[in-house]
Amino acid sequence: MKEVKAFIRGDKADEVIAALEEVGVINLTVINVMGIGRSLAPSKGAKYSVDLTQKYSTIAKIEIVCRASDTAKIVDVLRQSAYTGMQGDGMIYVVPVETAVKIRTGAYGGDAL
Repeated sequence: MKEVKAFIRGDKADEVIAALEEVGVINLTVINVMGIGRSLAPSKGAKYSVDLTQKYSTIAKIEIVCRASDTAKIVDVLRQSAYTGMQGDGMIYVVPVETAVKIRTGAYGGDAL
């Protein structure tokens, strides 16, 4: 199993979630976070907000735990649907998940997904 974590522009969250749902991803977590970094404030064509002028940017963090075989498809959908071509489009991380346990049923490992 893998956990896919994507940090994307907050205003792209609805589009990204819809694209994930189209390929069958229905179990995910979305969290509004604030990010700090050099790549958050693009140098050209930026629309500045109070957040950006304070060196912060509103970001949506999407977390998905999936079977290893689904990872490439999910990463591709995330990258394509979150893409604007501007600096600060985000990052995707993939990390191993040792196990998963469904609290209600006690399903363990891949059966919990």
